[in-house]
Amino acid sequence: MLTTDIKAAIQRRRMIDVLLSGNIYADLVLKGGYIINVVTREIYAGDVAIQGDRILLVGQADKLIGPLTVIEDVTGQFISPGFIDSHMHFESAMLTVTEFSKLSIPTGTTTLVADPHEIGNVLGVQGMKAMIEEAKTLPNRVLFTVPCLTPDVPGLETAGADISSKDMQELLNDDYVQGIGELQGFSNVHPVYRNAPYLIDDLLASVSYAKSIGKSIEGNAPGLFGPELAAHIICGGGHVSCHETTTKEEMMEKLRYGVSVFMREGSSQRNMAECIRAITEEGMDSRRAILVSDDMVPEDLLNFGHMNDIVRRTIAVGLDPVEAIQMVTINPATHFGFDDIGLLAPGTKADIAVISDLSRMSISQVYIAGVKVAEHGELTRDIPSYIYPVSVKKSVKRKPVKLEELQISAEGAYGSVLIRTIEVVPDQNLTGAGIYKAAVKDGVVQPSVAEDLLPLLVIERHGRSGKIGKTFVRGMKLQSGAIAESVAHDTHNIIVTGTNYADMVTAVNRVIAMDGGIAMIRDGKVVGDLPLRIGGLMTDELTGKEMSSRITELHRLAREELGCTLHVPFMHLSFLSLVTSPAWKITDIGLIDVDAFTVLPTLA
Repeated sequence: MLTTDIKAAIQRRRMIDVLLSGNIYADLVLKGGYIINVVTREIYAGDVAIQGDRILLVGQADKLIGPLTVIEDVTGQFISPGFIDSHMHFESAMLTVTEFSKLSIPTGTTTLVADPHEIGNVLGVQGMKAMIEEAKTLPNRVLFTVPCLTPDVPGLETAGADISSKDMQELLNDDYVQGIGELQGFSNVHPVYRNAPYLIDDLLASVSYAKSIGKSIEGNAPGLFGPELAAHIICGGGHVSCHETTTKEEMMEKLRYGVSVFMREGSSQRNMAECIRAITEEGMDSRRAILVSDDMVPEDLLNFGHMNDIVRRTIAVGLDPVEAIQMVTINPATHFGFDDIGLLAPGTKADIAVISDLSRMSISQVYIAGVKVAEHGELTRDIPSYIYPVSVKKSVKRKPVKLEELQISAEGAYGSVLIRTIEVVPDQNLTGAGIYKAAVKDGVVQPSVAEDLLPLLVIERHGRSGKIGKTFVRGMKLQSGAIAESVAHDTHNIIVTGTNYADMVTAVNRVIAMDGGIAMIRDGKVVGDLPLRIGGLMTDELTGKEMSSRITELHRLAREELGCTLHVPFMHLSFLSLVTSPAWKITDIGLIDVDAFTVLPTLA
């Protein structure tokens, strides 16, 4: 018998003694609350007794209270399993695992399943392993679903590192790796099948190995139905998830196929209200409906909450509160095969959220492994800050750019030209596609603030291709200046847009000088910036609360200095290079027709 098995057996015997001896007592009892039973979908009066890091009993616990038992009076409050965020990216919050957790834990979220896809694209296995090592220092449960392919569309984008099936054994055998992350490389099923069939073979090799050692597989199936959806599911080994479902019809199809639908409700992409209609209007079973955040900015975490806020929004659109809580507890636990969390039952981990107001999802206390870690929105346990090694910093390997490198040329054209243009879809990572007339001056295509028609470029920063992709964008709603950032899904080259080329050059060079980050320029001057030196994606120089304040200030400056009225503009900008999501996107290679798997010329 393994040492861990022996320890578990001793612990279970100790718990049996507490329950039956009559002279050994619980360590902690949450007394007088209402139990949220996510198995039977009931709420009823009861206590929760805890021994060590495990739940002893759910019900009447008076006989388990001794002279040394700590009693927490939760009269009139609701006792729930701790919440699970089943799909999220720390990089999108620009925070380390530690700083994100400090903001998340007080909101009742006790388990995070993160996809380190972003740092993987920049730094490969080395970057992901650095993030995993940080997670091992924390009190909350943080697991990872790792990418088995970067870049997702080889030949149409340039990543900082290439990941394939050859890297899976090293990653998947780490206890903190839950499985394989979103299979974005097979999201565009027919284009991949026609143009890059070798990708399918490599994905299948990774999936087969993961399945052989009991690891889970997560899917990514935006807009897929029928044979295409079936092919994606089969590539994932049979039971996959999808966090890219945006319509009621998609939700219904995927539930019928057995997909765990991760209903996304983050800072810039909000799909829950549409997806939930399959349940509220069509009466479909919700056991495979799961709420996730995917991408959240720190100010939203601090101001509104994490999974508790998403549950609150779900209740507000008409779902029963306990059913909504099931979607962040037992449903994800079942999907991932977690048998020790996700419900309140004897022998399970004492990860608990105490809710003072069910409709508002106000969290009064949080327990992780039987220890109170937060109360009234504040941590009660110190979690030291974490500093990343130098090896995952200084990832920007691009020399400063010059004006002529960024200008979009229309040599030989006079007056105007037709240009292919990406169209922003607010609160989605989907984009539209259009062709518009733009003025030409001295052989250069000109921006038009009046028509909200602006240059959009991606500058390769990993020191591999040296290329610059160019097109136009409509919908960023800038009135002056420029924005550049090294957060650009998924390969995270430098993306920039602006009302004039001169400010765009200054913005890009500011990002390069900071070793990654966000820069806003107006009239040649920096009006706001944020260094992100960990892979050009995150910072360990600010706490979560400090980062929230900085992001709030950057959003204010974007509105007041650049006249940008788009919600969370930095996040919207970062998704304009996501080539696994239709319709048109921009990479360092050029303007990409996602469905056709081809590069388009900017001039129509």
